[in-house]
Amino acid sequence: MAVPLSKLITDFLEYLEVERGRSQRTIRNYDFYLRRFSEWAKNPAPAKIDRDMIRQYRLWLNRSLPGRAEENLKKSTQNYHLIALRSFLKYLSKRDISSLPPEQIELSKQSQRTVEFLEADELARLLAIPAKHDDLISLRDHAILELLFSTGLRVSELANLKIDQVNLERDEFTVRGKGDKPRIVFLSDDAKASVKTYLKKRQDPAPFMFVSHDRAKIGRQEQKPITARSIERLVERYAKQAGITKKITPHTLRHTFATDLLLAGADIRSVQSLLGHESITTTQIYTHITNQQLKDVHKKFHGKNRK
Repeated sequence: MAVPLSKLITDFLEYLEVERGRSQRTIRNYDFYLRRFSEWAKNPAPAKIDRDMIRQYRLWLNRSLPGRAEENLKKSTQNYHLIALRSFLKYLSKRDISSLPPEQIELSKQSQRTVEFLEADELARLLAIPAKHDDLISLRDHAILELLFSTGLRVSELANLKIDQVNLERDEFTVRGKGDKPRIVFLSDDAKASVKTYLKKRQDPAPFMFVSHDRAKIGRQEQKPITARSIERLVERYAKQAGITKKITPHTLRHTFATDLLLAGADIRSVQSLLGHESITTTQIYTHITNQQLKDVHKKFHGKNRK
């Protein structure tokens, strides 16, 4: 008796969790994308999945997704659905379950991504806002901003950081990013100084580098780490106070970290390692704004024939 597609999807998700060590967020996303496909295709047998079915599914994602009459799914979101499906088909192939070969699913072409980053004066204004004060929350926020710029950490990585992870003597520490892969990040002198000042002011026994310090709970022992959403809100708040009109998020500081390195002459492979990108293609989104060679060519040759 053939195993239902829904059961195979469950087996695949368990495989991702146990054998591949994928994060719960990744598993939830794959669960959503694959259940959507299964529901649309009416839970077909794996052998029934063919190129024509995938073509019809892609058209449905692009045109007819219920509840989205006002706008189409972004190409990147459509690709997330296809990536999950391709990974699932690869899993079926490993189990010798007959279905469409995963390599026959091609992703949609996307326009090149652009990145938003802070100019030097904008970054200086942003960092200066919490640095004006010496209360516990301002010290924490200043340390958060300095650490984001110094290390290029993702907001989730920063939120879950523990005090004993960070070696303030060696100015470096190891963090586990996507796929639980470790990488080394480094502290600038400014980041180290701000972290030390903040920790010196702390009185609670919490093991986390950054905690909420909720004003309504001052005097209590707060054990929980600050949330990623709280970090996003404080970055937005300080950006507004600094007079920065474009949308600024913690990821903008990660972009600023990478752009700063490349503009200073760092090679792209090193930046890839520092960011924890699995593929160099992901890091190459920065090259169109940091190509010093092209800038030098333009400066040297452009407009020389004008009188």
